[in-house]
Parts: sequence; C-alpha cells; structure tokens
Amino acid sequence: MIVIAALGAGFVAYAWRSPIAAIAQPEPASFKAGEVERGAQLAAIGDCNTCHTAENGKLFAGGRAFVTPFGTIYSTNITPDAETGIGNWSLAAFQRAMREGVDREGNYLYPAFPYDHFTLTRDDDIGALYAFLMTREPARQEASANELVFPLNHRVLLAGWKLLFVSPGPYQAQPDRDELWNRGAYLAEGLGHCGACHTPRNAFGAEDSGRRYAGADIDGWHAYRLDSTADAHVPWSEDAIYAYLRSGWHGDHGVARGPMAPVVENLASVPDDDVRAIAHYIAGIMGVPKLQPPSAPQAPAVAMNQSGARPQSAGSQTLPPIAPDAATASDLGARLYAASCAACHEAGRAVPIGAINLALSSSITGASPDNLLRILLTGIPAKGDGQRNPIMPGFANTMSDPQILALATYLRGRFGGQRPGWDDLPATLSQVRTDMNPKAGRQASAARP
Repeated sequence: MIVIAALGAGFVAYAWRSPIAAIAQPEPASFKAGEVERGAQLAAIGDCNTCHTAENGKLFAGGRAFVTPFGTIYSTNITPDAETGIGNWSLAAFQRAMREGVDREGNYLYPAFPYDHFTLTRDDDIGALYAFLMTREPARQEASANELVFPLNHRVLLAGWKLLFVSPGPYQAQPDRDELWNRGAYLAEGLGHCGACHTPRNAFGAEDSGRRYAGADIDGWHAYRLDSTADAHVPWSEDAIYAYLRSGWHGDHGVARGPMAPVVENLASVPDDDVRAIAHYIAGIMGVPKLQPPSAPQAPAVAMNQSGARPQSAGSQTLPPIAPDAATASDLGARLYAASCAACHEAGRAVPIGAINLALSSSITGASPDNLLRILLTGIPAKGDGQRNPIMPGFANTMSDPQILALATYLRGRFGGQRPGWDDLPATLSQVRTDMNPKAGRQASAARP
C-alpha cells in the first residue's frame, strides 16, 4: 500500500500544472493587421470554426458535442470573452494549451482538441492565431459540462495519456526533403491535423501509429485511406489533390462531403502556396499505389424509364411508380437508378448538371457503405458561391428504406468493380437515419478520450 501511495503521489506531482496569471483583455488595435490576417488563414487550416461553433451557435463560442466511446465532450469558447472565453489568457497561456494541452488554470484538455497535432506549430504561427482569436467578437457562453465515464472524468489522467501518445513539438524540418514537402508536412501534420480523421484509433482513443492514414470513421462518415493502399480507380495525383482541396470536387474522385466539406470551405481562404504544399505532402504519403484496384466498369447506356423515354432530369425527387413486377431488389434498384440517377451520371455533361461516372466513386467502391447511404439521403446541395460544383437531390424523404437499400445494392453490384456486397446494410442504414435525426442533438465523432 505504501508503494502504491508513493507511486500515486509521484504521478500527481508529475502531472500538476500551475495556473498562468490572468491578464487584462487585450485591445484589438494592439495586434498588427498582417498578423491577424495570417492568423485567420491558420485558423482556416486548423478548421477551428467547425469544432468551436455549435449548430446555430455563435462563431467560436463552443458548445459543439463530440460523442466518443468514453462519453460526450463539448468544445470550449475561444472568443475573447473575459469570463467564459479566453479573453484573459496571455499568449503564454494560449501557447501552453496549443503545445501541451493544458489550459490557463492548469487543467488538462481532452484531446478532442487535437493538441497532439497542434504541438508542432511554431511560435510565430501560434502568435498569429492568438492575434486572430483575440480580435474576434466576444461571445458570452458558458462551457457545457462534459459527460465522461469514470475515471476519465478526472483530467489528471490525461498526463499519462500524453506521456504515451504525444510527442512534443515544434515541427522539425526533414533535411532530406525539399522546402515544399516540409511546408506541407508542417501544415498537414500540425494545424491541419489530417491524421485526426484519416488515421484509425486504438483502444485508448489515440491515433494508431502503425496504421497512419489508413482511413477511419468520423461523424458517421468514413474518411478514406490516404496511404499507398488507397483503392481509387484513378490514382490520386498531386494536381488532383490540389484541385480537390481547392474546390471540393474532382471529376475522377467526386465531391467533398461530410466532415471534409467544411475543411474545403475553410481552405478557400488559404493562400494557394499553402494548399499546394499540403497536396504535395499528401501525394508523397500516397506514393505509388501498392494495390491495383479492380477494373472500373464502363457506365452503361442510359436506361429507358417506364414510358420508354430517356430520363431527362434527376432534379425531381418525386419518383415515378415502380412496376409491381420489380420483384427483386436488383430489379427495383435498376429501376430506381434509371429513374433517378442515370440522367445526370450518364449524360456526359459538365457540372453542375453532369455528375461523376459512378464507377469512379469511392463511396461505391469503398469498404464501408456509410458515405454512399448518407449521400443518397442528403444529396449534394448547391454551394451558393458561384462555383460550378456538382449538385444532387437527396432522397431521405422520397425513398423508403427498402428503396434506398435496393438502390445502394444495385450501385455496389453494378459499379463496385466486382467487390462483394456490404454486410449488415439494413443496420447501417438504420444507424445513418438515426444519426441524421436533428432531434438527436448530437453528432457522432472519432474515438477520442
């Protein structure tokens, strides 16, 4: 018992962090305009607004729920409100949070805030990000209490988690790599925290270092593999990654949806050189594909609908009557495809009216059906920014579950490159429907403690 007590006391002494004194809220005019502008770009790369803004909430005021296997964590208020935000934080306090995952008062932060990546950020960039946040509109909003299982509701345990899974920064350039690669690595591994979504996690909620960029599930979507085993029918090139990150769309790979959509939206405000650097680095991770994907089938000739006419538009979400002789799921799926999908996906027209050849769609060829089911249900809304990006109606309210399942099964069989069908498709659809229910009030998230 004495030994155990001594070890416990030693751990507490090791884990203890002293508070950093509060300061008077800085005046926005005290920060240089150029520094604030650069901080805005860094915040966009870090996707800060997405995680620190609740649905219909005030920008950066926190309150977004992250449901993990360990309980629910709520993002914090990072506006310069002195009482409920970070208005009385000094730059040193902010830097400690970014680098060490410890707040101004000395409390450990849960790594839903990905300080295991942010620790790589350089001092000057942390200063620019601090300047940007301190010049935002203050919002008074108390932090919601986290709902975590015992003993993880005791933050001191995170000192042990950090010891096991966090390598302190800042980023050290690799001398055998060129400047563009190092810039991309710095952004993607640091503020961009790409691995937080694209790397699977272990039982402790940390990224599995042995499976970097091997794909993972987040927010009910599947973040695809970014390593050399990615099975896209058309291998990703640096130019394709750049175009995808810039516009959220590439004709050989599809459109950014789910958690990737706000990432692309934020990158629109980032300098071109930074986006190019990230693309260069990710292309290097992918390298030469190790696996040759199955041959992509050619899109079939556009099917006729029941009246014998070629479908003219998939913009209508009202389906024509399905003939009673569509007795099998395959027949039903084929008819639904002809009535609702073929006109856009086989027309050969440019976006937004045209659409990707479904034989190239990772949502159909991927190991998980989650992304395809979500796209079928929610569609792809117009972005409203004047860009020629794809649009697609959602069928959540116009197709029944048997129809969605039949269509998904048909798409997998027709365009999946001879891959086997998905297991437990009805259960997955039921879960996706549940996740999409706004009354649920919470969003699924990656497994983070």
